[in-house]
Amino acid sequence: MLKIAFHPIYKHPLPEGHRFPMIKYELLPQQLLYEGTCTPENFFEPDFPDDKYILAVHDRDYYTDLLNIRISPKEARKIGFPLSEELVERERIIADGTIKGCDYALEYGIAMNIAGGTHHAYTDRAEAFCLLNDQAIGARYLLRQKKAKKILIADLDVHQGNGTAQIFREDASVFTFSMHGSSNYPFKKETSDLDIELKKGTTDEEYLSVLKAVFPKLLKEQKPDFIFYLCGVDVLSTDKLGTLAMTSQGCKERDAFILDTCRKEGIPVQCSMGGGYSREIRVIVEAHANTFRLARQLFF
Repeated sequence: MLKIAFHPIYKHPLPEGHRFPMIKYELLPQQLLYEGTCTPENFFEPDFPDDKYILAVHDRDYYTDLLNIRISPKEARKIGFPLSEELVERERIIADGTIKGCDYALEYGIAMNIAGGTHHAYTDRAEAFCLLNDQAIGARYLLRQKKAKKILIADLDVHQGNGTAQIFREDASVFTFSMHGSSNYPFKKETSDLDIELKKGTTDEEYLSVLKAVFPKLLKEQKPDFIFYLCGVDVLSTDKLGTLAMTSQGCKERDAFILDTCRKEGIPVQCSMGGGYSREIRVIVEAHANTFRLARQLFF
């Protein structure tokens, strides 16, 4: 069964006119249910994870400051959201959705999180809508529970997974792969195990050609026994915060290639949605929905 993490707290209230399309977290599960891709049984509601899983990734002082809302105003501004107790609760619950998704992926081959992909969160600080790095937390959970030995994080958001790269810089058990826009945020990038920077205006054909040449080779070389897939849809040409020129069909083909490759190789995969900032919310929801449709078609 396709298991999907979702909690009402994912749709966090923001000031009027905020550029982050928070409503997508409400509309996406509604769309999946409406069209019959999913039933209520597909969804599970995450809770607060054991702090030890978060502290396996994030510094104790930083995490304690988050819990007590003691982040300095300068650092809080980097988040991009008004800092509050509810926002921190939201991030913890998203992380739990990814942790539990790891176990569901081991059982069923794949699991999804309606939110997540908070790859700009560093060990000791928050950035760009990301406070706690959900897939990094999931990776450490698997390793410490001895449920995986070698992990590949495939980050195909248009923005580099800078926090993820920093967290696993000296951890050979996690291979970080980020394929992103060269001129996108973050403008000072970290060094992943493999970074592929794409020029402004990269089309479907160019993007897919690079990905299809690289991803199977990575699997052969690294031999991961678990994969995290960050499937941001901010690669679309319509995205306000992206620089690539991909179509919805190209984005769908990207997801199909990654997921089908994982399935054929028998490698469990956990998917977090990542970014999507097109001006029309329907474009964002449709692109994200395609990922869930493909997961169901390919695995079930």
